[in-house]
Amino acid sequence: MDREKLAELFSRYKVLSERRSKGENSDELNKELGDVLENMVDLGLYAGGESRRAVIKPDGFTETRGKIFKSFGEQLVAVYRSGLPGAKPDPRLYEVRAPAGLGETVPSDGGFLVESVLSREILGDVWETGKLAKLCRNIPISNASGLKIPAFAETSRATGSRLGGVTGYWKSEGAEKTSSKPTFRQMELTLKKLIGLCYASDELLEDAVALGNVIKQAFISELSFMTDDAIVNGTGVGQPLGILQSPSLVAVTRNGAGTIATSDIFNIWSRCLNPTKAVWLVNSDILPTLFAMTLTVGTAGGVTTMIKEGELPGSPPLSMLGIPLIPIEQCQTLGTKGDIYLANLAEGYVLISKDLKVDVSIHVRFIYDESCFRFVLRIDGQPILSNAITPFKGSATKSHFVCLTT
Repeated sequence: MDREKLAELFSRYKVLSERRSKGENSDELNKELGDVLENMVDLGLYAGGESRRAVIKPDGFTETRGKIFKSFGEQLVAVYRSGLPGAKPDPRLYEVRAPAGLGETVPSDGGFLVESVLSREILGDVWETGKLAKLCRNIPISNASGLKIPAFAETSRATGSRLGGVTGYWKSEGAEKTSSKPTFRQMELTLKKLIGLCYASDELLEDAVALGNVIKQAFISELSFMTDDAIVNGTGVGQPLGILQSPSLVAVTRNGAGTIATSDIFNIWSRCLNPTKAVWLVNSDILPTLFAMTLTVGTAGGVTTMIKEGELPGSPPLSMLGIPLIPIEQCQTLGTKGDIYLANLAEGYVLISKDLKVDVSIHVRFIYDESCFRFVLRIDGQPILSNAITPFKGSATKSHFVCLTT
């Protein structure tokens, strides 16, 4: 390319960018800056993404910038306005377009991507707002559509079966050694789409702060709820495989129909792999039963309640046998399989995720003066164990996840 032409483009870009950075936001400026960026993108002189912008200068060096949009709401307003009749897309939207070929700066071609740094902030809020996702082993991925993870093919703790075949043995000095090795299976996770739709009035769309807060909170609340539900109840078909449907789940038969006894709690605890890393997950329907549950202490007949409120600074609000207890809506109602779990999510459940994408349409709800925002979050997850494990001594299987059944 002609060096003088490159210098001219870069000079125009620099002047227009400085005017915008000083607060100017006229349609004329946006159109001119958009034309310059379009030319630079087409010529391979401009790249954006990962919250960094790079422009190739005439001397061959690159100039980088920081965050593109000040907030999530500001970007959504820019997306909305870009779709109005005769409007030129905000030039900053060119800077967060996909790497190639999907037309993210043309509303009719599929919409716009949320700036990477903003989408990661929102995804972090989704995990923090939910009760379960943040307790799992989380693996973010960027370019792939899934992940394959090697895991020990272990179903028994009997000698010769631990870790899928590692064997230790005692031998006299000089005796011949017997080799052994672990066997592995491959966990395969393929990203599934979790989609959320939000509608916003034209009045709300004029206020970047309100728009960002309302839509962000609505999206975070719904997506975190759906993710937690998938971790517990997911079928594994078009969504993550949940605890309830997993072959590794150990289901303990309760001692009385339609209720939970103290002995049930101990039976669950005894079947869990590393219960000190676990949490109790319960439907709030069963809380009255748990609060009334008592344990006899000594021969004098003293009793203590099984469930405790937080007693130490920073301790969980509720605990049972010293293990945090979390009421969630996703557990089944009292007397049904899955009304209570002891779940070691930290060691037993893996969750993969990819940055979210947002699209906007001003046509879906046109007669209502509303725009439709679509959020697509790609995730998958499953328990690490393929089956419950038979212990070294005894026949009662164990797992990271144990529940009561009828």
